[in-house]
Amino acid sequence: MVRLTVDLIAKSSNLKPRKEETIAQCLKKITHVNFSDRNIDSIDDLSLCKNLSVLYLYDNRISAITNLNYSTNLTHLYLQNNCISCIENLRSLKRLEKLYLGGNYIAVVEGLEGLEELRELHVESQRLPLGEKLLFDPRTLRSLAKSLSILNISNNNIDDIKDLEMLENLNHLIAVDNQLVHVKDLELLLKKLMKLWKMDLNGNPVCLKPKYRDKLILMSKSLGNFETIHHIVPVYYPQVGKPKVVFFSDAQRYLASANPSSECSQEDKTKITEDMGNMSLKESESLVTKSDIHEPHLRNPKVKEHLSEEKESVQPGVI
Repeated sequence: MVRLTVDLIAKSSNLKPRKEETIAQCLKKITHVNFSDRNIDSIDDLSLCKNLSVLYLYDNRISAITNLNYSTNLTHLYLQNNCISCIENLRSLKRLEKLYLGGNYIAVVEGLEGLEELRELHVESQRLPLGEKLLFDPRTLRSLAKSLSILNISNNNIDDIKDLEMLENLNHLIAVDNQLVHVKDLELLLKKLMKLWKMDLNGNPVCLKPKYRDKLILMSKSLGNFETIHHIVPVYYPQVGKPKVVFFSDAQRYLASANPSSECSQEDKTKITEDMGNMSLKESESLVTKSDIHEPHLRNPKVKEHLSEEKESVQPGVI
């Protein structure tokens, strides 16, 4: 097994001190360290790397988070796919913005109090005992309420996310492949999370509920604002010939920019909607390739082919 030390970092970085410059002075200059997939099982004192801001240690065998107390300039920490069972010894990392802990053995999200700059937390796919689910310490959630904007809790056997309602600035929730069943529970959460603009629920039983997407979008002020989320919703008309597609985001954008209250009559609005409905599939596909689209799955050629073959194939799960 291998212990991550400053000596190992110095050797791997091929540091070449200038004349009259010491190794310690060189280590101070290092900002990024990548020791992913190197059989690292423990972390030594890295305090000599005073300007270290990004540390890649994913795909190793680390069992405990240690000796990072003095790495106070860390902003990004990658610890996915290790053997970590407890989130600890991170409270001194006041500048930490992104923390990746997916694929470990963590049972409780805790120990993150005081990390007021943390914007992204990824704790997906924990290797939990059969029948157990990932839990959240209320103290940690309260501490992250103002800062956290992206949370990934996918594939953790979670059946209730009510505790997340205190994350008032959350705007992207990824909760794929869990056990969320009830639309009502999600509606209650959306009432609290006023800034949530995207939620991915693929692989949850709730996705099988009829019109669950519509109910959630109607319930949430932020999810329902297509202009804000740049979200494209394809709706198919199967009456005659090829299916037609209406891109509501474009219609909403047009109506919003046209200032309908003063310059656009009701007749004009109706015509705009009809025009959008009469767009050919070919024209619609040309819109899908625009660079400002925030739905990468729509750029996949196989998905496009599927869209042209299926008349009613709206992807469930992503809101």
